[in-house]
Amino acid sequence: MAKEFQVTYDCADPGAQARFWAHALGYRVQPPPEGFSDWAAALTARGVPPEHHNDRSAITDPDGRGPRVYFQKVPEGKTVKNRLHLDVRAAPGLTGDVRMAALEEEATRLEALGAKRLTRLEANGVDEGIIVMTDPEGNEFCLD
Repeated sequence: MAKEFQVTYDCADPGAQARFWAHALGYRVQPPPEGFSDWAAALTARGVPPEHHNDRSAITDPDGRGPRVYFQKVPEGKTVKNRLHLDVRAAPGLTGDVRMAALEEEATRLEALGAKRLTRLEANGVDEGIIVMTDPEGNEFCLD
């Protein structure tokens, strides 16, 4: 039987990363527990000091299909290329110029949210083209 899993990111600003990835993936920032109007109220009720309110955040798929993505604050910055990255399926089933146009449109949308474009890789006869990008904290991902 398959196991449920979540993807966890170490980062400097969990709230900002959660907002970026929620927009990028069509997810939503995980709502606060029932009975609380926002996370500040919930964390304060749990005794979490205000300076630690942005130590973690999470996003969830509103349709319940994709994994939860969790962001946790760490003191060190990113120093090397990711060994694991997300492929954001922005053009599934598309090929050629139509595919690359769809990827370019999505890259432009994500750049407006703080992503950076690294490189565009053209189709090579084996693989379709992709655009390699980074999120606002420099974590690599591919538009596929």
